[in-house]
Amino acid sequence: MLISKNLNQAMNTQIGSELGASNQYLKIASYFDGETLPELADFFFRQSDEERTHALKFVRYILDAGGEVEIPAIGAAPTVIESAEEAAKMALDWELEVTKQINDLMDMAIKEGDHIAQEFLSWFVNEQLEEVSTMDALLTVIRRAGESQLQFVEEYLVRHGDPHAEE
Repeated sequence: MLISKNLNQAMNTQIGSELGASNQYLKIASYFDGETLPELADFFFRQSDEERTHALKFVRYILDAGGEVEIPAIGAAPTVIESAEEAAKMALDWELEVTKQINDLMDMAIKEGDHIAQEFLSWFVNEQLEEVSTMDALLTVIRRAGESQLQFVEEYLVRHGDPHAEE
């Protein structure tokens, strides 16, 4: 087995976090779809898919490293979103939390001297810079536009694109 029991358990927990994020982004996408903001909806539908892909990367890594996959219970996504700003702030806060979680996993891999896990996790470390930066920029644009001018946010997404759309 190439993975310690502690790191295996922590990565199983991260699978749950990634799947929870997927559900949260699905809820946010549904909110924007209901507000007839198709670019924002599509952006968050893609985010939802990406988070599920992240969970699958952890599953594959654990299996390849000879560990045991345990999918934890996933908490419910928020039931009510009141505004575009709230949705974007929720996304940014989540990405900041995931960054902390990934850093904690990396710290664990470093402490254990697990170079293979460190190499695997370095992709996520770099990914989190992009995720936080993207959500921070989106929140800034939404705040600048205001709730009554969200069509400008839609235009922003069309002009600047989604960094994950080509992946």
